[in-house]
Amino acid sequence: MSNKTRGFTLIELLVVIAIIGILSSVVLASLNTARGKGNDAKVKAQLSGARASAEIYYDNNGNYGTATAACDNMFDDAVSSMLTYATQTNYPTGANLECVSTNTAYAMSAILPGEGSPVNWCVDSTGASQRNATDLIGSGDANCD
Repeated sequence: MSNKTRGFTLIELLVVIAIIGILSSVVLASLNTARGKGNDAKVKAQLSGARASAEIYYDNNGNYGTATAACDNMFDDAVSSMLTYATQTNYPTGANLECVSTNTAYAMSAILPGEGSPVNWCVDSTGASQRNATDLIGSGDANCD
């Protein structure tokens, strides 16, 4: 009479669980990187849309609006849809938005949240759309350079 039981030993099960744990940690690390890059792409796309809306505003009004350093006060008309791009809640968490506009120029800058250190993406009325290591726009300075 043969008394054989079928199944896995405890060691075999522990090895399989350890391998699954290692593989899942690698996948999760890759997903976090992809999520950060996705947030950066959203910031760049939002600011690109803002640049197009600002030009529509300029074509309709002959200026870039009232001089301001507050994003929600820029381009407050309904035609250009600029308020969509100048509202902080439309950006990913950590992408602090900064805006400066005068009658003849504007600049918008936001932190890229997927970068390791604070790096800004900036667009302005000269057509610049660039990555800056530091935030270069300030009160009355509506230029990314």
